[in-house]
Amino acid sequence: MLLATALLGTFFSGTATRIVSISMPTVAQSLGTDLLGVSWALLSYQLSNIGLSVIFGRISDLWGREKMFALGFLVFAASSLFCGLSQTLLQLIFARFFQGVGGAMLQSSSRALASESVPEELAGRAQGSMTTAHHVGFILGPSIGGLMIDYFSWRWSFFLLAPVGFAGALLALANLKQRRHVEKRRRMSIDYLGAALLFAITTSLVFLFDRRTQQMIGGSTQIFLLLTVVGSLAAFLTHESRTENPFVNLNLFKIRRFSFSVISLLVIAMCYSLTGFLLPFYLQDVLHLSPTQVGVLFMAPSVLTVALAPLSGYLTDRLGPRVPATCGVVFMIFSLAVGGFLRADSHWMLPALLIVLGAMTNGIFNPANSTAMIGMMAREHRGFASAVNHVTFGFGNVLGVALGGLSMSLAFEYQTGIKVAQMTAENPAGFVGALNTTFIAAIVFCVIGIFTSALRGGEKPLQAEPLPLSRQSGVS
Repeated sequence: MLLATALLGTFFSGTATRIVSISMPTVAQSLGTDLLGVSWALLSYQLSNIGLSVIFGRISDLWGREKMFALGFLVFAASSLFCGLSQTLLQLIFARFFQGVGGAMLQSSSRALASESVPEELAGRAQGSMTTAHHVGFILGPSIGGLMIDYFSWRWSFFLLAPVGFAGALLALANLKQRRHVEKRRRMSIDYLGAALLFAITTSLVFLFDRRTQQMIGGSTQIFLLLTVVGSLAAFLTHESRTENPFVNLNLFKIRRFSFSVISLLVIAMCYSLTGFLLPFYLQDVLHLSPTQVGVLFMAPSVLTVALAPLSGYLTDRLGPRVPATCGVVFMIFSLAVGGFLRADSHWMLPALLIVLGAMTNGIFNPANSTAMIGMMAREHRGFASAVNHVTFGFGNVLGVALGGLSMSLAFEYQTGIKVAQMTAENPAGFVGALNTTFIAAIVFCVIGIFTSALRGGEKPLQAEPLPLSRQSGVS
C-alpha cells in the first residue's frame, strides 16, 4: 500500500506536468495574454516546486513522510481547482505557485516512500517502478490534456487533477493509519532561518538560469540575482555549520556515494535537457519534419524509459547501482557522439538514433542512481536525499537549456562570424555546425559523469551510526 501511494504520487506529478504544459497556449488566448505572460504561470510553479522541495524533504524526515504526502495531495488538488476557476492571469499565477507547493510536497518524498515500502534487497526495483510510473504519466498527459481542451475547455485540464489528488490524500492517510506504530520520530525544532536561506538560494538560481526569465529581466537584475545567490549561499553554509540543530546536515555531502551520485545526476540531466531543447529546432527547421512527426519521435524516450526502468531496477538489486548507472552514462556519450555527425541533409533516422540512445540513458541510469542516493541512505535522511534527487534533476534541466543556448550562440558566431540575438536555422550550415560543437562539448561533462558514477563508493546501505556527523543533534 505504501508503494502504491508513492507510485500514484509520481504518476500524478508526471501527468499533471504534461497536461498543464499542453494547455498553456489555449490558456493565454482565453485570459487575453501572450506567450510571455503565460510563461509566468509556468515559472511560478517551477519556483515553488524547486525552491521548496529540499525544505519539504527535510521536514518529512522530521514530521513523517505519509503526513507530508497526504498534505501534498490536498494542496495540489485544491490549487488545481483554483487554477481552473482563475479569471485573470494574476489569479492563475498565484494558483500555480501553490500548485507547485503541493508538487514539492509530493515529489520531495515520493522516492523515499518507495524505498521504505520494500526490503532493502528490492530497493532498485522500487526505484525502477517509480521511474516507470512517472514516464507513463508523461506519455498519457498530452493526450488527456488535448482531449480536455478539444471536448471541454482548458479549465478541465486542471479540474481533472482535483479528484485524483483527493483520492491520493485518502490513500496516504489510510496508509498513515496502518503504519502509525512504525514511524516514531523524536520532535526537533526546525531551523527556519536555514530553510529561508535555502529557499533564497534555489529560487535565485532558477531565476538566474531559466531561459524564460532571462528574456524578461535585464542585465542589472541578473547581476543582483548572482549576488543574491553568492550571499545566501555563504550565509547558509556559515549558519548551518554553527547552529545546534541544522536544517541540512552538510556532513551528508561528505559521503562519496551520495555526493558523486548528485554530480552524476546533474550531468545527465543537463545533457538530456540540452538534447531535448535543441533537437526539435534541427528536426523542424533544418530537416523540415512536421510537428506531428517530431512529436512521434519524442514519444520514444518515455516509451523506452518505461520498458527499461524495471530492468535497471532488477540489475541494481543484483549488481548494485554502480554498474547500471555507469552504463547509462556511456549510452549518453554515444547519443551525444551521434549529434556530432548530424548534417543539414541527414536522414531522419540519424537524429532518431540519438533520441533512442538518450532514452536508454534515462531508463537505465535513473533507477540505479536514485537507489544510490536514496535507497542506500540511512532512513532518517531519505526525505532529504529524495528531495535533493528531485531538485538536482530540476536544476540540471534549467542549466542544460541555458548552457545549450549559450554554446550554440558562441559556436554559431565563431563559425559564421555573424552575431545574432536569437538562434535561428536560417543559416542551416552554421546552425548544424554549432549544434555539432555543442553536442561534442557536452561529452566532456559526461566524462565527468563516468568517473563519478564508477567511483561513487560502496554498495551496502548506510545506517545512522557510521555517518560522519560532527554533532549528534544533526540527526533527527
